[in-house]
Amino acid sequence: MSTSRESFINEHRALFWYTPENAKLDISDDLLVETVLNYGTLDDFRELMRAITPEHLARVFFSATGRKAGNYYPEIRNFFSLVLKKYA
Repeated sequence: MSTSRESFINEHRALFWYTPENAKLDISDDLLVETVLNYGTLDDFRELMRAITPEHLARVFFSATGRKAGNYYPEIRNFFSLVLKKYA
């Protein structure tokens, strides 16, 4: 079962509690991936991979440098670096 980016955000709106309702669908892929990896569950991660494709998710994750890379918790950065290597 595939899902769209918009459907994913709508179904997981609680993860984006700090974003105004009218701006939730406009969040960047950087923020989407960062939020789900830092605060979501593994099931949320799997759903996100179906919504934006594993390749795109890996590209967004590995393109985070500097401050953006620092936004990931160290344990999260390490774990998902290992998991996503096969998609990069």
